Amino acid sequence: MDPNYEIYETVLDSIDIGVHVIDSNGKTIIYNKKMSEIEGMNIEDVIEKRLQEVFSFHQNGESTLLKVLQHKKKITNIRQSYFNNKGQEITTINNSYPIMKGETLIGAMEIAKDVTKIEKLLQDHIFNKGEAKITFESLIGSDKAFNDVIESSKRATRTNSTILIIGETGTGKELFAQSIHQGSIRASRPLITQNCAAIPETLMEAILFGTKKGAFTGAVERPGLFEQAEGGTLLLDEINSLDLSLQAKLLRVIQEKKVRRIGDTKDRPVDVRIIATINEDPIDAITNGRMRKDLFYRLSVVSLFIPPLRERKGDIPELVQFFIQKYNHLFGMNITGVDKALLEHFLAYDWPGNVRELEHLIEGAMNLVHEEEMLTVSHLPNHIRYKPPFRKDAVTYSADLNTLQEGITLEQFLHDAERSFLLRALAQHNGNISQTAKALGMSRQNLQYRLRKIKNGS
Repeated sequence: MDPNYEIYETVLDSIDIGVHVIDSNGKTIIYNKKMSEIEGMNIEDVIEKRLQEVFSFHQNGESTLLKVLQHKKKITNIRQSYFNNKGQEITTINNSYPIMKGETLIGAMEIAKDVTKIEKLLQDHIFNKGEAKITFESLIGSDKAFNDVIESSKRATRTNSTILIIGETGTGKELFAQSIHQGSIRASRPLITQNCAAIPETLMEAILFGTKKGAFTGAVERPGLFEQAEGGTLLLDEINSLDLSLQAKLLRVIQEKKVRRIGDTKDRPVDVRIIATINEDPIDAITNGRMRKDLFYRLSVVSLFIPPLRERKGDIPELVQFFIQKYNHLFGMNITGVDKALLEHFLAYDWPGNVRELEHLIEGAMNLVHEEEMLTVSHLPNHIRYKPPFRKDAVTYSADLNTLQEGITLEQFLHDAERSFLLRALAQHNGNISQTAKALGMSRQNLQYRLRKIKNGS
């Protein structure tokens, strides 16, 4: 045995990409650990066997490795779906190359990236539009705080309690709501979604509660969203945008489980689970008169806080790959990923628009690609490309009562003092929001809001 064989084998089994090599007869001679994981196969079931003995392909499909043997030409960035010997479907993006010894073809090598999970998610996100098909398996991320929210959400599927989902714009609050509905006993019933900020105040009451014919000029007999969602779930997005008088009526419907159409004298019983979302700290919404305190208490029987993307940056590579594959499908392209410089740029950026902003950036970048196989910083819009990175430790002011500047207002001093205090506390806990909030005796949401205020200079 070649003394270097164990070194080669260790290297091949250590890399996080599938490698499959066949000889000129189509028999497997190298099959690394990652490839066996991708294809769900034992190495001994593949080594020294011909491809056709182990794998089967869709009708009119053919192995890219065998194509390379036949034509002696490399094939790059090809999506391939096939089945292992257990009947499981695998989808990969392949780069396949002929192996030559002089002028003689002696084999073929394939490097494969697993996109089986991404393909399944794309089926939910692209081909089932208009239906509530998002499930917990559709939520992308390995961050602990993010997965803690998923686990709490799964537990909430067992009951009919009201839920308040808290998170900045673009964090995926609606995806969580859809997942909860799909995981509950109400999944076979309707999921009705209404953005409370999208409808004028004068129309919202009629949309929510329905109308009786003749209630006002042009009014017809029409059920509201509560009746339409009977037996299912009503998702009220941006509940803090709802007029306070309507919030009071909404509270009554939730408590009494009865709805009265505008102009009617009869109450109608409704069986609907309420999920609401809010894009700011509820305490601030209450303080500033955008949300009734009693409605908050009624809705927040279960409270879920979705962390912003800047607090789970480890999930960015997986999200980037998902969005690239999504738009590869939609645009008919074969972009393989992002280069190192762009990934570093993404990891340094603070993502004020969260996951939604990341998706829009990927979509925009892919519109600018010419013949490149990877996205680069040059494909980003200028306002993102040249924006300086966000630094949590950028403390530039230290409030000191002994060094007051002449003319400084009390408001400015308190703002700067709070900024200095919070950033130092954050630095002491290595940027961990939860630990910092606990140490300061405040809620995580309240700390998030205050950090946003000092960052924006307000």
